[in-house]
Amino acid sequence: MRSRFLPLCLVFMLAACDRGTTDSPVKPIAVGVITLKSQPVTLFTQLPGRTTAVRTAEVRPQVSGIILKRLFVEGSEVKAGQPLYLIDPASYQATYDRALATFENAHRLATRYRPLVEARAISKQSYDDAVAAEKQAKAELEIAAVNLNYTHVRSPITGRIGRSLYTEGALVTNGQSSYLTTIQQLDPIYVDVSESSQELLRQRRALAEGKLQAVGQNAAEVKLTLEDGSNYAQPGKLEFSEVTVDETTGSITMRASFPNPDRDLLPGMFVHAILPRGVDHLGLLAPQEAIMHDTKGRPYVYKVGADNKVVEQVIKTGEMLNSQWMVTEGLQAGDRLVVEGLQLVHDGSQVEPSEYKPGVVKRANLTTADPSAQ
Repeated sequence: MRSRFLPLCLVFMLAACDRGTTDSPVKPIAVGVITLKSQPVTLFTQLPGRTTAVRTAEVRPQVSGIILKRLFVEGSEVKAGQPLYLIDPASYQATYDRALATFENAHRLATRYRPLVEARAISKQSYDDAVAAEKQAKAELEIAAVNLNYTHVRSPITGRIGRSLYTEGALVTNGQSSYLTTIQQLDPIYVDVSESSQELLRQRRALAEGKLQAVGQNAAEVKLTLEDGSNYAQPGKLEFSEVTVDETTGSITMRASFPNPDRDLLPGMFVHAILPRGVDHLGLLAPQEAIMHDTKGRPYVYKVGADNKVVEQVIKTGEMLNSQWMVTEGLQAGDRLVVEGLQLVHDGSQVEPSEYKPGVVKRANLTTADPSAQ
């Protein structure tokens, strides 16, 4: 008799255990959240560009002759007016000396004729001829002096000089097409960037509609990223933008000026300029760790509702600012985003949120996690 009741007891015990397990409440998952707040956010545009010298001078001879000396070190800094080459001055010196003698003789003759014409000892025509000869001799003397001075080929600007394309003994001519060397002014230095005309129109429209506010003069600094990814230490400023659109690319060229005291920037470098576009006074920034992407690459977040349940929310993002994404659609101020414990939750999870504090690591108790989230 006892053996007949034993299976029934076991069935009742198992049923009771099963009922107890089903009725036990699932504990909410402890997560860290941040509450979004609207704040003024300065938006930037990163555009590729190239550096270019403020001034570039191609040095050419203005008289013909043989180069006797090169008077500079290639790659060095030169000053405006500094002699760079010496062209053989012998023939130009002789021409100057002859012109000087001619002028002195003409000047003495004109000086001697002046009192004579006043005393009517000579004709007025003779005196006029003497004065004209003096002026002509003076002009020829000045031309000879200029040509003699041009035998010293001087730097037209202050800057860094390049390599010399001519050596001592080379024959150069006045008006030749090839230059002797080049000089570039590198401090400051220009950075030319191109922006799409469509993007420029969108920006202007946003400013006109009040979606963006213009940045102040003190905030309108341009920053630079170099070819190796490093940041250039000196900020620059936007000088101007072209008034015409390039027909082939549909872009507008803008020019920024950067101080370059250490000559770290050289003409022709490929760089990225970061320019301020405007200020969004109701901007929303979400931390990078709160944003995930689905299989189609769309960004989404886990938002905690008023009932402390997780909702998967698809969003749209703009640019990244200091490890935070600018959120353009899908969220609003006051929304709470899960940033800690993301691996434990899913859409619909019941959570116990607490404000996330960076640098404070919480130990997740896996026994309190929702079993369906594992």
